[in-house]
Amino acid sequence: MEKVNAMNQENKNIKRVDIDQKYKWKLSDLYQNWDEWEKDYKKMDQMISEIASFKGKLRDNPETFAKAVLLNEEFDILSYKVFRYPQLMLDLNSKDQFVASKFQKVQILFSKFSIQNSWIAPEILSIPMETVIGWIDTNPDLEPHRFSIMNMFRLQKHVLSEDKEKLLSFYSQFSSSPKSIYSQLSTADIKFNEVKLSNDETIKISPANYSRILATNRNQDDRKKTFEALYSVYQDYQNTYASIYNASVQADWASSQARNYTSSLEAALEGDNIPTEVYRNLVQTVGENTAPLKRYARLRKKILGLEKYHVYDGSVAIVDFDKKYSYDDVTKWILESTEPLGGEYQEKLKNALNGKWIDVYETEGKRSGAYSAGVYGVHPYMLLNYNETLDSVFTLAHELGHTMHTMLSSEAQPFATHEYTIFIAEVASTFNERLLLDYLLNRTTDPKERIALLQQEIRNLTGTFYFQALLADFELQVHELAEKGEAITSEVLGDTMSAIYDKYYGDSVEKEDLLRVVWARVPHFFNSPFYVYQYATCFVSSAVLYDKITNPENSKAEREEALKKYISLLKSGGNDYPMEQLKKAGVDLTQKEVTLALTKQLDIMLDLLEKEIENLEK
Repeated sequence: MEKVNAMNQENKNIKRVDIDQKYKWKLSDLYQNWDEWEKDYKKMDQMISEIASFKGKLRDNPETFAKAVLLNEEFDILSYKVFRYPQLMLDLNSKDQFVASKFQKVQILFSKFSIQNSWIAPEILSIPMETVIGWIDTNPDLEPHRFSIMNMFRLQKHVLSEDKEKLLSFYSQFSSSPKSIYSQLSTADIKFNEVKLSNDETIKISPANYSRILATNRNQDDRKKTFEALYSVYQDYQNTYASIYNASVQADWASSQARNYTSSLEAALEGDNIPTEVYRNLVQTVGENTAPLKRYARLRKKILGLEKYHVYDGSVAIVDFDKKYSYDDVTKWILESTEPLGGEYQEKLKNALNGKWIDVYETEGKRSGAYSAGVYGVHPYMLLNYNETLDSVFTLAHELGHTMHTMLSSEAQPFATHEYTIFIAEVASTFNERLLLDYLLNRTTDPKERIALLQQEIRNLTGTFYFQALLADFELQVHELAEKGEAITSEVLGDTMSAIYDKYYGDSVEKEDLLRVVWARVPHFFNSPFYVYQYATCFVSSAVLYDKITNPENSKAEREEALKKYISLLKSGGNDYPMEQLKKAGVDLTQKEVTLALTKQLDIMLDLLEKEIENLEK
């Protein structure tokens, strides 16, 4: 931790324990020790056999049906704790082989459940739907499961016969192997390079240090060294990464074909009843409206006074601004910034900030990035690699949005419908970021800080909206290569990424050979296929809702009604299809105009930025 390192050795030794406790999450909320965990693990193992004992009996009567459904639910609830305990520990230290072995035990247990109980869906679907509806109508305990069971019937054509489902279940652990291999290669086994910066400091270029240097270092040569140091590692292993990604993509396509889908995209979207046109329209609309993105790159080049503009110049503040933000200060600001969402929301947010739910700083062996992970019946856990940059400030606000969404949905919904879909997952997170932006703009008169904050919002547009659409374009093209039976090699992946970069940035940015391996650094490609496009669609949805709630041109009654609908969205969990949930809240993503409006918003923000720059120069 940078704060700790700034202390002298004596003070560090005295205060380190207190600091670590304050900024580390409290896993004892899950289990006090491994013995407790082992008891629940064994209980789950026993429940697998209990659930399997209902095989062939679901059609007998409504009581037996209900017992099987509720026992399966009990297993699922327990699985959250049993899974998270080793997973969270492993994310703090990927080299801990004891914890890794425990995590593998859970994965094996889940695979066992999948194999022994692959009969459940086919057997439920063998019962006439009208009969099942009648059983639900007469049993209140089954009511929370109505939506998921009816959705199962909707997807009936993609559920195979019992013997085929069992056969596929044998491959479940194997199919997840690319994800595990990628994680081990990218965290436990990877060796990051060191570089010597212009201030004579030698630093290891980990992902967190990479982001910090590119965001704060004013020396272009330092940024270049940092960029090359990080991406050369991925370049060195590009053939290995390509093999892993090819295995992942082929597994997606194999599973899609086995379940009678026409494409991997359809398979990924059909579960949430999202039309493939939503994805394709996003990629097409954004790809055809990249002029504002190129304008921003050229404007940055001019303001920064650079002879040539590179991708590693895209994060540094356009004015000399590298202010550090104390974590403790930022948590207070985020809390105050959510005032428009009401007192109840703020109280829950305060609990999240003060309950030791967050692991704040980067440590050796800790996985990169940030996330919020829910545990039903306990609370969410947040992982950060906070480094006091403005970017990390907004990352904190972002993940707290996820945490609040999880809290609200878990408290308002029964277990069966508490889990919201990925499709709306980024709405609350980006909404919180926008609240914080306005709050910080209102509390400062420093022209440089105002420019930096305005730039932060522009970076949201370019990073969360444009860049995620770029990645979605890449992901779609690669999966379509697999569907056509074409080769997926490091060269093919590099050519595909390079062509998309050219479409988005043209000659506004210098071409870098290392950009060909950007895909290898995107864990979502390996862990959650067709996830990243939802950052863009959620950003669109969030922008629409934010305007409805905060725009002073709307009447007070309109703003209050919009807020009511927004909170209802966060509390709705997964009780309906996400497209319908968003429509109830006031967003229709089937309309191209909604996405197109956001591409135009970047031009508006650039106009404001140019005015601020002019004011600074006066």
